[in-house]
Amino acid sequence: MSLLASAAGAGDADLPPCPSSPNCVSSRDPDPSRRVDPIPFRGTQEEAREALEAVVRSLPRATIVASSGIGIRAEFRSLLGFVDDVEFRIDGAAGVIHVRSASRTGYWDFGVNRRRVETIRETFMMVMEIRRGGGQGNR
Repeated sequence: MSLLASAAGAGDADLPPCPSSPNCVSSRDPDPSRRVDPIPFRGTQEEAREALEAVVRSLPRATIVASSGIGIRAEFRSLLGFVDDVEFRIDGAAGVIHVRSASRTGYWDFGVNRRRVETIRETFMMVMEIRRGGGQGNR
């Protein structure tokens, strides 16, 4: 079940598995070539979701398609019109956000999905630090 179903009220959903093609990364994938670390956070699940939504909205050609208390589903469009699907699941008890980023079509992604996840991770960590009052303006 995808986060889109969860956002529609279907309850606790997990991320779908990555296909065998090398155009997907996930924090839930056991294969090291497709695995990325989940994104850690401190604070409430709601604070994490709000910050993550702000980060996704700030990225070029990104659209949030669904959002709920535990998940966000977004689409990223390349300049050539290709669409990548990115899903996040917030695990408040563990203090992490699980993530999956996959190309909708094609076989190779040339590392685009992994780079996107790392950009989101870095930006999210900065946003959370600023929101907690640890930004450079408070030093």
